[in-house]
Amino acid sequence: MNIDRPWIALYSHTGSEIRKLSQRFDRLPDLIVTNKSRPSILTKHSVCTTSKPSTVDYRTIFDTISGDPIITLHGWMRIIPEEICREYDIYNLHPGLITQYPELKGKDPQDKVFTMPNSPSYVGCVIHKVIPEVDAGEVVMSTRVLNAYNSSNELKRVLHDIAGNMWVDFFKKQLYNR
Repeated sequence: MNIDRPWIALYSHTGSEIRKLSQRFDRLPDLIVTNKSRPSILTKHSVCTTSKPSTVDYRTIFDTISGDPIITLHGWMRIIPEEICREYDIYNLHPGLITQYPELKGKDPQDKVFTMPNSPSYVGCVIHKVIPEVDAGEVVMSTRVLNAYNSSNELKRVLHDIAGNMWVDFFKKQLYNR
């Protein structure tokens, strides 16, 4: 496959989405960034950063990659500074159908589904542009399924699978121009 853009991936949890995408496309990100003290993914193109990177930290890290990188967040549980959001092409996958249920913005939307006064009829994921406000950027892709789940663990597994498929579709368009 022809790779048209460099890819930078950031994660704070396990990095499993990055591993799956790398296997699917037979390609590692050009740069992997984590704030974990014991990273689960390390390559020769990995950077460990502080738990709260500054604008200068982000710029210094991102500018190590030439060209016009696409930056993806995979459980990066940090607010990106406004200047960085304006300067770079950054996307996040959120495991909550915020297009229909804005109250699912923020941390642990899979758990919120089970504590909402009226359980949502649909669940799903969105990929959105990153802006400094949490989960408020333009939604560029959305997938929903009927909410037929009895626990947040079951829902998390389903949404993780949906997320993987969405990233594949997203990357085909963004990285491979298909």
